[in-house]
Amino acid sequence: MSFTSTVKNEISKLDIIDVEKISELSAIIKNIGNINDKITITSENASVSRRIFSLLKDMYHIPIKVTVRKGYNFNKNLIYLLEINTKVDFILSDLELNNNIPKEYLYDDEDLARSYLRGVFLSVGSINDPKTSRYHLEFIVSNKEYAEFISNLLNKFRLNSKFIQRDNKYMVYIKEAEKISDFLILMQATNALFYYEDIRIYRDHKNMTNRLNNCEQANVDKIIETASKQIREIHKIESIGGLELLDDKTREVAVYRLKYPEVSLLELSEIISLETGKKITKSGIYHRFKKIKELANRIKD
Repeated sequence: MSFTSTVKNEISKLDIIDVEKISELSAIIKNIGNINDKITITSENASVSRRIFSLLKDMYHIPIKVTVRKGYNFNKNLIYLLEINTKVDFILSDLELNNNIPKEYLYDDEDLARSYLRGVFLSVGSINDPKTSRYHLEFIVSNKEYAEFISNLLNKFRLNSKFIQRDNKYMVYIKEAEKISDFLILMQATNALFYYEDIRIYRDHKNMTNRLNNCEQANVDKIIETASKQIREIHKIESIGGLELLDDKTREVAVYRLKYPEVSLLELSEIISLETGKKITKSGIYHRFKKIKELANRIKD
């Protein structure tokens, strides 16, 4: 089962009051209802179909014809069709389905807005499993005006949604992991939220570990590159018997670098301090290598 189905199955079981049922139904039929002399609602999710059936029965007490058939193009999923032939005009008017943008009373407080967005998600929403490579929540809607309305409604909850055209439809989407978590909270999808957060925390921890490992490897590479350059400079001086041109302390550092070719300046300072009994800092080592570099450059010139 996909993560989208998991979320839809969970929120399809929520108990809500009648005014919220109107908002949710309005969004559902707006997005997946086919309206002419009757209303036909199509869904591939059994829980969503049961939800729609119950909402219609609770609010309008009408007979509903239910048909189940196999999906198109060898799709193994079943398709559920709910057909309404009575009170059609009343339902269209009651749910404000004669307008492209619903009337404000369907979403004018937080609970109603939440219910309307739940209806949109149940009908045309999808959300990537957090185990996949990217975080993504989207709604595919029919036109730009409605896409802008849905995006603005989401952004009333500070979800930072955007919308773009996709073929002949529009996609309203959220990309930020934290905002998708906030949406799951908004939908009251508690179990899905726990799963989502567990995976997100694991992925974030893994990514942090990888970044630290990459940073550590980069530091090792830098140490080796610096040490190799210092060794080449020492060999350049050695090639003309020039180590005697260095003062005793600088020559000592050169000898120790050849003896320990892969250690960092800090490690080299600790080794020299330990073996000679004379304290030398990383900064002192650095300045002596500057003298070695200057002499090697003069020899090269």
